[in-house]
Amino acid sequence: MFYNENCISAAKKYLKNNSVDLIITDPPYGIDGDKLHKHYNRNENNVIDGYVEVPNKEYKNFSIEWIKEAERVLKPGASIYIVSGYTQLRHILNALSMTKLHEKNHIIWKYNFGVYTSKKFISSHYHILYYVKAGLKPTFNTYSFYSDNEKNDSGGSLNYLDREDVWLINKEYKRGKIKNKNELPKFLLSKMILYSSNPGDLVCDFFLGSFSTAKVAIGLNRKACGFELNKNAFDYQKEQIKLISAGELLKKFRDVPPNKFINKGKPMKEKEIKSILEDYSKLKKNKFIKKIIIDKLSEKYGRGYWSISKIINNNNNKNKNINLFEQ
Repeated sequence: MFYNENCISAAKKYLKNNSVDLIITDPPYGIDGDKLHKHYNRNENNVIDGYVEVPNKEYKNFSIEWIKEAERVLKPGASIYIVSGYTQLRHILNALSMTKLHEKNHIIWKYNFGVYTSKKFISSHYHILYYVKAGLKPTFNTYSFYSDNEKNDSGGSLNYLDREDVWLINKEYKRGKIKNKNELPKFLLSKMILYSSNPGDLVCDFFLGSFSTAKVAIGLNRKACGFELNKNAFDYQKEQIKLISAGELLKKFRDVPPNKFINKGKPMKEKEIKSILEDYSKLKKNKFIKKIIIDKLSEKYGRGYWSISKIINNNNNKNKNINLFEQ
């Protein structure tokens, strides 16, 4: 399932239409990435040689071609995440606009250090473009990391915060270890894989590099495939991936508690609304503050905070209008 070949021609050769559940990929920089060590203060002694760059003048057509193949192989309802810097972002966005893939999010990944510059602002983020293929309901596991009722110390929803579209995730340091030119952190990959795929799904990376996507996918009990043109990286990493046991990363994540708001989104009948208002009236007489009352009612009726709040506010406004009319 791993091929030391050009991703465009190899995808045509090996991957059938509508065969992949999820694509996560980090395409070449298109900014002389093979010469970055000359500009940045970093030791390249342990970096695998042979990084294959895409010339700037070819990046537009290159993006169109590989993204067209990605669209073809994705199943209906399947997702793709493309990690990109800002330099060639326009070409990737334009290529995506030529497909029938639908944009879900434009995520910003903020990492822990940037490239130091004194004459402009320091770049310390990447773009992650999250798109889905139409045809079926997309896979999105909303409660992969937190249930609907877990809160932080400030009372904010952990689930809400985890699904915001700005991600603060540190890069991983691998001092003294053999590595690829650029590697995505395990947690970043885990987040995309757990939210947008299920166990047993096929996860593909068009630019395997360090095989990080494939390693994490297998570690999370998914299947993996992909392409890498650099023979040095391919030969080294195809041996390393044999050391990964299926599902081994799952034990690093906690079991998410059951959701409490089990009726969230379901139609509400008049009988339930009447019962909620009666309970609200009783709790109010006991001098609970409004927020605490709504929290209690949310838990009792398995409804979200705002749906309970809306019922109470509508009732209060209705009573207020009746009083004004009587006056």
